[in-house]
Parts: sequence; structure tokens; C-alpha cells
Amino acid sequence: MAKPATQTRQPARVVQLRKGATLEMVRLTCPDAAQAMAIAESFGTAVIDGDGVRDLHERLIIETADSLSDGLGERAMQIHLQRIVGAYVGSAHGAGQFYSRAVSEARDATAKAANDARDEDLDGPVGYDSAAQRKREFAADMGIQAFSLRMAAEGAVAAYEQIVGEAWKPFDRPVENPGASLDRKAAEAQMAALG
Repeated sequence: MAKPATQTRQPARVVQLRKGATLEMVRLTCPDAAQAMAIAESFGTAVIDGDGVRDLHERLIIETADSLSDGLGERAMQIHLQRIVGAYVGSAHGAGQFYSRAVSEARDATAKAANDARDEDLDGPVGYDSAAQRKREFAADMGIQAFSLRMAAEGAVAAYEQIVGEAWKPFDRPVENPGASLDRKAAEAQMAALG
């Protein structure tokens, strides 16, 4: 009986991608208009005109694209806008993540302060806020910032869709293989040692 032919398969090369932030991720981490208004009313912070921020950034991106249209081809414009919009979305997502951490810290500090048996969480001296109050105020400031950046990102994404004609998606970069560069450096050092 003949042996079946064995096939030698090359292992598939798996390329990991570093996922970029999406507008959906921004919406999950940053306050919306209603929450930003509640923060402003509760903490006495500035009331942000979210629609105005969104519209201004949409116009800004559209006007920028118009001014570059003679110098950039269609594909070059798409790549340029992909990067610009990605920066807005990435910034808003980072602010949203920071806001979420600030809220968690404020909740923890407030819960600890509610326990009467803890001396370190008592109110500060007269005229000074407690640590928990300072954390709540910091979280409120971060919420307003995250909301502002969310609205700027939404405006940029809307402009991209108008200009390019398709919905914006983040660019997913391949993750560099740090081990390969380390191996290469080691090989170079070994070869240099050999003369």
C-alpha cells in the first residue's frame, strides 16, 4: 500500500493589530450632553455648548480639506483626514478613560469618607475641602473636558464622512515584534565581537 503524500504546511503568520479608538468607544467613556449638563449644574462648572463645539470642528475640518483640495489627490486627502480624525477620536477616548478613573477614585474616596470610624477621611480644617470633595471636583472637571473632546471628535468624524463619502474607521496598525529587533541587535553585537 502506498503512503499518502504528506503535505508540508507553512504555519500561518498571525499579524496582531493594535486597534485604534472608535467613536463608539468615545461615546462609552465620555459624558453625553445630559450628563455634562448635570455635572455643570451640580458642581458649578462651565456649561459647554456641545453642539457648537461639534459644528465648529466639523466646519474646521471641511474648510481645511477645501484649502488642501488643489494640492492633494483624493487618496492623499483620505489618508490625511484619516490621521487628523484619528487624533481627535484618540484624544477624546483618552480623556474619557481618564474621566472614568477619576470617577472611580471619587466614588472610593466618598465611600471611605462615609465611614465615621476612619480618621484619615474626615473633613479638612475649616475653609478646606475634604480629600473626597477634591476628588469629586476633579472628576467633574475631567467630565467636562471629556465631553468637550467628545463633541470635537464627533464633528471631525461627521466632516470626514461628508468629504470622503464613507464612514470613518480607525486605522489598525500592525504591532511591531520587539523580539525580532532584539534578536537582530544581539546578532549584530555578536558579529561585531567576531571581528
